[in-house]
Amino acid sequence: MNSLRIKRVPTVVSNYQKEDSDDGARQVGGCGRNCLKQCCVQGARLPLYAFKRVKEAVNEKASSFDENKEQPMPFLDSLVLGEWEDRVQKGLFRYDVTACETKVIPGEYGFIAQLNEGRHLKKRPTEFRVDKVLQPFDGSKFNFTKVGQEEVLFQFEPSNIEEPEFIPNAPIDVENCASVVAINVSPIEYGHVLLIPKIFECLPQRIDRESFLLALHMAVEAGNPYFRLGYNSLGAFATINHLHFQAYYLATRFPIEKAPTRKITSACKGVKIFELLKYPVRGFVFEGGDTLQDLANTVADSCICLQENNIPFNILISDSGKRIFVFPQCYAEKQALGEVSQELLDTQVNPAVWEVSGHMVLKRKEDYEGASEENAWRLLAEVSLSEERFQEVNALIFEAIACGDGDDKGNVSDYKVEEADGTPPSHEDAGAISSSSYPAAMVSGKQECLVQQ
Repeated sequence: MNSLRIKRVPTVVSNYQKEDSDDGARQVGGCGRNCLKQCCVQGARLPLYAFKRVKEAVNEKASSFDENKEQPMPFLDSLVLGEWEDRVQKGLFRYDVTACETKVIPGEYGFIAQLNEGRHLKKRPTEFRVDKVLQPFDGSKFNFTKVGQEEVLFQFEPSNIEEPEFIPNAPIDVENCASVVAINVSPIEYGHVLLIPKIFECLPQRIDRESFLLALHMAVEAGNPYFRLGYNSLGAFATINHLHFQAYYLATRFPIEKAPTRKITSACKGVKIFELLKYPVRGFVFEGGDTLQDLANTVADSCICLQENNIPFNILISDSGKRIFVFPQCYAEKQALGEVSQELLDTQVNPAVWEVSGHMVLKRKEDYEGASEENAWRLLAEVSLSEERFQEVNALIFEAIACGDGDDKGNVSDYKVEEADGTPPSHEDAGAISSSSYPAAMVSGKQECLVQQ
């Protein structure tokens, strides 16, 4: 049984990515690049932002979107933007993203189109597996320990006191596996950064509870509803198998944030789970929780279920951590099986988290000039699972989060799931893409995103 592969051309996220094949020639005394590997990191120092641990729940009822109200800028928000602009002045980015044309496409949802012709140029081709969501870390390939220290903005760790701390010049905590925030040198939008949890552990691209909680803390700490974090699993257009989240600023609502939802169930500890309606990609929305960790654990457990069942997915952390969208997807599977039209393939658009959320990053001027809501909808409809398949995934997730709430040591306590909300959708949900009812009993799903021949 042979696994299918696609020749994938990854987006360059570091200026050193194209040079990673030269590691064998490095000298023991240092590689001369001032990177984050053992040859250079000893004795190095970087700024450290220690965030306050949020114990209480994030209020999902109070949306942070208020375009008429000026909010004070939280320190982390100003730190990210200040350090990012410093790297702009130092010429570390591959192109000026502020020069990229952007427009809101007329229509009900207001899909956002950007012409970014520089993002796909000068890429190093690699062979990327699309049939396995979980793959072991391979240190011989590019990973984030190979980036230059000048691309790292700061370390990001929980504070040991009740308040956030900032240390402008702190030792890099190699022994405790520091988490860092670095620039993406091929940015999609202003302030495009990467959050790399426990960078020196060299974790593969897979969700775990601790790392997802870290990402959620960053969204809360930034305190800016226009700063979103995203995640792509392998098979859902992640191109580097080293655990990371992406984030950037976009001062308008994403189309996905405007889509109506219907509550389908509640987990214990106050976490509510909704289904997206009237949107081309079927997905889940998570809100609430008695604490931030309760919300993080429920989402993480759902994503762990997906990756263990070999189902590719994307995550969007929205509204300062109040709403989390999870999209199981199968575009790469269809692509491998030759089920995507040549017209869509010619656009070279890989529908990762930002595109699925409604920010269409286009690489050809003709596609940008002809952008329409109909075209965006047609592309994203190819990303979505079928109704039948989505129901199977839904059952898998509910079964997984109902099996028990394991703590970090593996102890399990009660973790119940309420029955699905049987009330019909409100009038605003009429004509939804999915008007399904949810089974009360759990059924086994299928690992249908496995691509084999």
